[in-house]
Amino acid sequence: HPTTACSGSASAARHPKQKRKAHSLSIRRTNSTEERPPGIQRGDMLEGQDSKLPISLRNNLLDLFGQIEREFENLYIENLELRREIDSLNERLSGDGQTVDGGDPSKGALKAKASHSTSQLSQKLKTTYKASTSKIVSSFKATTGSRALCQLLKEYVGHRDGIWDLSVTRTVPVVLGTASADHSALLWSIETGKCLLRYAGHAGSVNSIKFHPTEQMALTASGDQTAHIWRYMVQLPAPQPPPDVTAPCDDDQDSSDREEGEVDGEGPGEVPTVRVATATLKSHQGVVIAADWLVGGRQVVTASWDRAANLYEVETSELVHTLTGHDQELTHCCTHPTQRLVVTSSRDTTFRLWDFRDPSIHSVNVFQGHTDTVTSAVFTVGDNVVSGSDDRTVKVWDLKNMRSPIATIRTDSAVNRISVSANQRIIALPHDNRQVRLFDMSGVRLARLPRSNRMNLTHVCVCVCVSIFVQGHRRMVCCTAWNEENQSCNLFTCGFDRQAIGWNINIPALLQEK
Repeated sequence: HPTTACSGSASAARHPKQKRKAHSLSIRRTNSTEERPPGIQRGDMLEGQDSKLPISLRNNLLDLFGQIEREFENLYIENLELRREIDSLNERLSGDGQTVDGGDPSKGALKAKASHSTSQLSQKLKTTYKASTSKIVSSFKATTGSRALCQLLKEYVGHRDGIWDLSVTRTVPVVLGTASADHSALLWSIETGKCLLRYAGHAGSVNSIKFHPTEQMALTASGDQTAHIWRYMVQLPAPQPPPDVTAPCDDDQDSSDREEGEVDGEGPGEVPTVRVATATLKSHQGVVIAADWLVGGRQVVTASWDRAANLYEVETSELVHTLTGHDQELTHCCTHPTQRLVVTSSRDTTFRLWDFRDPSIHSVNVFQGHTDTVTSAVFTVGDNVVSGSDDRTVKVWDLKNMRSPIATIRTDSAVNRISVSANQRIIALPHDNRQVRLFDMSGVRLARLPRSNRMNLTHVCVCVCVSIFVQGHRRMVCCTAWNEENQSCNLFTCGFDRQAIGWNINIPALLQEK
């Protein structure tokens, strides 16, 4: 829940990353360098092949896949060691069994039990090895198509608890806003990753942040049962030269093993702090989980755990309408970019469409298609709504026909606050299992964003042309937000690892590979 600190126990439960020791290889490989004629290098072996790749890139590919080969060699050696241990246990138990047979017959049961235990141990070891190998092969298959299409550009580190939501300003200067369980909202320079301003007016977890369409104002919703509207003024720092993403990095310590409270980026530090809201909206009787501006910015809508959504006038902070009908707590609300439409989602497995285009009529449509909590529902530029759920599905709906979804995306983990790009209509899915996946509106999977892996094999597969030491989110990913006006950093994600991440998604190449 947004009012609960969510970072402490997860870190304590993690085991420290085990350093993998180098093994000397004693087996002969069919594709090893021993079988190459003397003097022939990797690049020379491809000279006779029809390839349009430059020789430097081809050599780089061969080197990276050589690293993959060595990882599998290490796994193979470990498997041999496990098999030797199993054989040794079997031999010892067999020897004990012969002694037992010559003694007390009542100990025969002990032999049977020991044999059964050995069989179970053997099966467990084999299953563990198969699962580990299958996972690595699966990661290899799933990420090969995404290489060089999704690059991590910038990490925004400074919050002291999980980040629930993020958003990008619609006015100049363009900055990133994050809402955190540490009771604060922060504004960041997208290019430098520097924190520019802190809002500290809430007394509870800040669960969402949205920016006014034309003015320098932010709207935040909180666990203190209020929503705040506050003004900001920021000055962007001088741009820094881009980092060399092709340079190797030190990956000896997995960032998931950091101590709680340890950060490695430019945190908020001594930054300007706003503590007083321009307007406080306080008609809810429960946690305010989300809020958004209606088109034009003269009204806002809030969603609460009190099972209602409220519509307010910004200028007077007056409550205009209370939207009731959901049977359980609301989880999200979203407004249409060009029309006076609102969609609210709930734990009651439904989401509802509210129409305020006619001031005298507030029609409502109920969408029933999920089997668990609907975590978010968002509008697209067209006549579609996209909903995500804890039932591990995402559904695309036509506003003109609400009877059934026009596309269903099935995933392997609960889906949190999704976003849809305005120009290319690509859906970004944040998951409980740390993954972020990209799909088109017809349900075709386009890519999976890279994230850390203990074997580093995922890094090798995903980032052939970038870096084999890419990090991603280390805990649940809570939200995604597109920023297509920025050609470089065009997608943002945030999660329980206390950081937001800026990504470069090569959308034309992504759609071309579809």
